[in-house]
Amino acid sequence: MTTKGKAMADSTASQSVPQMIAAVDGSAISYHAVAWAAVEAVLHRRQLHILTSMALPGGFGPGMTLSDADIEWMRRDGERIVTEASRIAREAVPGEELVLTTEVSFDFLIPTLIDRSRQLTMLVVGSRGIGAFRRGMLGSVSTAVTRHAHCPVAVIHDVAGIDPEWADKPVVVGVDGSANSVPAIELAFEEAALRKVGLSAVHTWSDVTGLDFPVPGWDAARESEEALLAEQLAGYGERYPDVPVRRIVKVDRPARALLDESENAQLLVVGSHGRGGFASMLLGSTSNTLLHSAQCPMIVVRDHERPPA
Repeated sequence: MTTKGKAMADSTASQSVPQMIAAVDGSAISYHAVAWAAVEAVLHRRQLHILTSMALPGGFGPGMTLSDADIEWMRRDGERIVTEASRIAREAVPGEELVLTTEVSFDFLIPTLIDRSRQLTMLVVGSRGIGAFRRGMLGSVSTAVTRHAHCPVAVIHDVAGIDPEWADKPVVVGVDGSANSVPAIELAFEEAALRKVGLSAVHTWSDVTGLDFPVPGWDAARESEEALLAEQLAGYGERYPDVPVRRIVKVDRPARALLDESENAQLLVVGSHGRGGFASMLLGSTSNTLLHSAQCPMIVVRDHERPPA
């Protein structure tokens, strides 16, 4: 047996406003995700919709039903979760105008988020704890939506990165020379401009970690890779003249190089898969590794068309 979805809103928002969804389950990390999403929504002047699902992950099983009292208890618990999430969201942006709605649903969370992502500008989730039993570093919901969502997905780990100490840190973006990294570059420049910080563009040209020492043809290879990075960044300087860009070219594995740079970043942006994968791959090895290892907030950008901002 399944129950019909139910919703609750604490404000009425215009449907014409591009919408972000932050999924919460009452865990600390999901509340970090809500705080980050609130800041992001204000930066982009977008509506933020906070969603929690009370659907049981394994279903109800043959012959099992929930009584009206059980459903009412679950609904109230869901309302408690989104009420606390709303408080955290507003505290994250004091004095700012935040258009905020909330929803308590009895629909399964993963298919709901993937379906709604077709109309979203961004989906925000915690790295673990949402609808799972916290067995791994990455929860089932964040794993599923980064693989299948139709919009950029922000994954927030143990810190939201919104405190003043993070304010001057750069945005880091992975650039691999493929068409798949172009949406990530565009989003990274936009984020850096809104946050008024610099952008670190990281390009690696080896799948093997090694020392930066000269070998035959080294200079020509490096010049070629630097030219490739410059080509991928061409035109963005004119569009975002106030964003200082630091170009980083390394002989290293992409994940390792990006992890190194993300240690001093407020945001990491990557494509869903790169030149080393196939177009049909849902999530590349680099982005998958970063989802498990990066500590700063991270956005995975698929090469679907983004909804208009």
